[in-house]
Amino acid sequence: MNHPQITPISQKFIPLIGVICVICGLGWIGVGIQAQGSQPKLKFDFGPGKVAPGYTQVVKDTIYDKNSGFGFEPGGEISCVARGGRDALRSDLCTSDKPFYFSVALPEGNYSVTVTLGDSDSGTVTTIKSELRRLMLERVETAKGKFANRTFTVNIRTPAIKGDGEVRLKDREKTTEWWAWDEKLTLEFNNSHPAVCAIEIKPVEVPTIYLLGDSTVCDQPLEPYNSWGQMLTRFFQPGIAIANHAESGESLRSSLAAHRLDKVLSVMKPGDYLIIQYGHNDEKEKGEGIGAFTSYKSDLKKFVTGARRRGGNPILVTPVQRRSFDAASKITNSHGDYPEAVRQLAKEESVPPIDLNAMSKLLYEAWGPDLSKQAFAPNDNTHHNNYGSYELAKCIVDGIRSAKIGLASYLLSDVAAFDPGRPDPIESFAMPPSPKANSVKPLGN
Repeated sequence: MNHPQITPISQKFIPLIGVICVICGLGWIGVGIQAQGSQPKLKFDFGPGKVAPGYTQVVKDTIYDKNSGFGFEPGGEISCVARGGRDALRSDLCTSDKPFYFSVALPEGNYSVTVTLGDSDSGTVTTIKSELRRLMLERVETAKGKFANRTFTVNIRTPAIKGDGEVRLKDREKTTEWWAWDEKLTLEFNNSHPAVCAIEIKPVEVPTIYLLGDSTVCDQPLEPYNSWGQMLTRFFQPGIAIANHAESGESLRSSLAAHRLDKVLSVMKPGDYLIIQYGHNDEKEKGEGIGAFTSYKSDLKKFVTGARRRGGNPILVTPVQRRSFDAASKITNSHGDYPEAVRQLAKEESVPPIDLNAMSKLLYEAWGPDLSKQAFAPNDNTHHNNYGSYELAKCIVDGIRSAKIGLASYLLSDVAAFDPGRPDPIESFAMPPSPKANSVKPLGN
C-alpha cells in the first residue's frame, strides 16, 4: 500500500473543518471537527447496516480526502458487512485480510481513541498502530459473538512552532514520514482478522512524554526497521500520550539546528516528561572542542535546562549499544566516552537516568552473536526490527521502574518485570508487519 501524496502544510492546526455532510444509506449525517478547546467527540459507525444515533457511517467506499476530513486511506482491500441485530454499533463492521488505514483530520494535540472490535459471526484478532507504526494495541482477540472496547491515547502534531517558525524537516520527513507531521490522525488495523465496529475520538488534556533522539528512537516509517520509541506506546495506559520527536541521523546539535527542541518546548506543559537519547551521531562529529565531555555534555544540558524551564521532567538515556561482538562474544564499547558523559550529567543535574547502554549490552550478550541477528534489520548492526525494538522498549520500561520515575504509575497492569539478561524468546513474538517495506537504511549508524 502506497502512502498518499500529500502536500505538506505549515499551519499550526486546522481550527475548523466545517460541517461535513456525507450521503449514506440512511440520509445526511453531519460531522463537526473543531478545535480542541470545544471538546468535540467524533463517532464513526463502521459497516452498511443501521447507524447508531450520533454516529457517522463509514463504508468501504468512504475514502479519505481533505474535503470530508475522514475515511480509509486509498489502496485498502476492505470489506464492510452487516450481520443484523438490534445493536447498531455491533451489528455491522469493516474488515480485511490485509492491513488497512483509517484517517481523521484533527488539530495538533492529544486524543483519546476508543475502538469497538469484534464480529458476531467469527472470532477476531486485531492489532492497532497509529501514525508511523506506533504500537497502540497488541493482539486484541474476541471470540465469535463477543466484542471488546479498548481505549488508547495518541499524540498528533504539525511542524509549526507556536509563536514563530517551524521544524526544519528532512526530505524523508516530507515523503515516507509525512504521516508523523500531517493534519490528521491515521490508524492502522492489522493482524489475521481485524474487525472494526466503531471508533470514538475526543481531544484530551493529559500528561505527555516527549521523545528526542536518533534513528534508534524515532518512528521508523517502513518495515523491516523499527525503534523502541514506537513500541513504548504499547506499555502505557490511556491517559498519557507519547509524542516521538526523534529523527534518523540526528545529533544533539543537528536537532537544535532543526528546532526539534524548540518544537517540543513550545507545546510542553508543566508535569510533562522529556526522554532524551543521543550519541550515535554525536560521536562522529569532529572539530575543535567537540567531544563527549565538552560539546556533547554541554548540548545535552541545554535539553535538560529547557525542559525544566517549562516545568517538565527530563530523563536521560544512555545510547543503545551497536551489535559489535568481540572474539569472546562480549559487546565492545563502540560509543567511547559518550555513555559515561550522560551518566555524569544525570548525576550532576539530579536527572533520572536510564542506562540503556548497560541494559542493551546484557540483552545482546544473552542472545549471543548469532541469535542477536534476529533482533536487527537485515545486514544492519545498529537498527532493529520489531522484535528487537520491542525488547528494548521493555528495557526502557524497566529503567523507568528502577529509577522510580513517576511515569511508572501510568504503565499497564500487564507489564511484567523484565530482565535484559533473559529476553523473551523470538519464537513467542508475533507482530504483524505493516504493509510497506523499504530496503534503504535509516540515516545514521
